[in-house]
Amino acid sequence: MLENKNIPYFISVANQKGGVGKTTTTVNLATALAAVGKKTLIVDLDPQGNASTGFGVDRSNRDNGAYEVLFGECSVVEASLETLVPNLCIVPSSIHLSGAEIELVNVEDRELRLKKAFADNQLVDFDYVLFDCPPSLNLITLNAFVCSDGVVVPLQCEFYALEGLTHLVRTIDRVRDGFNENLSLDGIVLTMFDKRNNLSSQVADDVRAHFGDKVYTTVIPRNVRISEAPSYGLPAIVYDMNCSGSKAYIQLAREVLKQRTAIINDDEGDSYNDISKTA
Repeated sequence: MLENKNIPYFISVANQKGGVGKTTTTVNLATALAAVGKKTLIVDLDPQGNASTGFGVDRSNRDNGAYEVLFGECSVVEASLETLVPNLCIVPSSIHLSGAEIELVNVEDRELRLKKAFADNQLVDFDYVLFDCPPSLNLITLNAFVCSDGVVVPLQCEFYALEGLTHLVRTIDRVRDGFNENLSLDGIVLTMFDKRNNLSSQVADDVRAHFGDKVYTTVIPRNVRISEAPSYGLPAIVYDMNCSGSKAYIQLAREVLKQRTAIINDDEGDSYNDISKTA
């Protein structure tokens, strides 16, 4: 193995509310980053394992995964699986992860388990590590926040969106004050936007009014092709690169990279033309 030449940028993709496009955002943002040559790792921390399923990882191939990494039963390297997307690997979820919340309660340094797992694995050579967090603010999510540099929050354009978001932002502030002074809210991405629905536009305007430039310019539309892709074990960008949802996630990746001062030039943008060939 080669020594690690990069210091990865760790991103938690989180929202305590389910059904907001969290896993879809993780899968497609990671795919878009990988498509322009950024070596990317997804860690599937959601017991439902939807990110793992979204890459076609069979449940019989999840003996080593996020649970085993959290409890020191295997290393990140041992748990990582290559996906069909070049430059993209995944640490899968498994059924064991559903009991991790209870097991962590009595574990020493319970909020530092994930951070220690990565600190002890200096051979993990990635540019980006994305944590697909569970749909709750529990100890697993806390572990992800403590290990992360930034948080990306997918937010569905619906009536109750702002209520949960305020709580999540407070949690990020508390983690920054108590465990990880480097943690930041990288951005909020509006998902499932329906331009035919006045409510979507109203919610988007309200969120931008409250959070300003913390809201990404890119808006993810409600799109049938995005919904279909997981049933084929493919990211939407691979399943149909030309659909509106895929184009939006490619644009979101550009914004994320610009935040890291790694601005995509026109030649790198051409790399997206090859990603659908992996299907």
